[in-house]
Amino acid sequence: MPVPAFVLELRRSVGHDPLFLTGVTAVVLRDDAGPTPSVLYGRRSDNGLWALPSGIVEPGEQPATTVVREVEEELSVVVEPERLALVTSDPPITYPNGDVCRFVSLTFRCRWVSGEAALGDDETLEVAWRPADDPPADLDVLQRRRLAVALTEGSACVFDR
Repeated sequence: MPVPAFVLELRRSVGHDPLFLTGVTAVVLRDDAGPTPSVLYGRRSDNGLWALPSGIVEPGEQPATTVVREVEEELSVVVEPERLALVTSDPPITYPNGDVCRFVSLTFRCRWVSGEAALGDDETLEVAWRPADDPPADLDVLQRRRLAVALTEGSACVFDR
């Protein structure tokens, strides 16, 4: 995944020390494909695993704008965020180059508006709609939680304490 320019600039000052960044994840639902809604996934080019669309909030950007931008850039689909479903502080990630990040993650439940799922950039190897009750087998535990919370019908945002 390409590193945003603002993160590269921060790294010049902090080296590999932990950065706290805001990330967004989209649980994109499409209801027109059958009795069960479908969820949009992309297979990541950096690790080959299936994942929900996600990205980093750029300076000055609203998180809901980020989620719309990331889904369109990566998977060629236009979405409308319906609600903020989950707020978490994720465990630290150490990248192969030694950089450490910890994300405050905002998961949005989104509605498909238009577009056919397709590769939008080099961050994704493959895209697929899957029934909401049948996520990819290699979806990690954090992503499964995001999915489960976003699929609930409640309107309140879930957060950890």
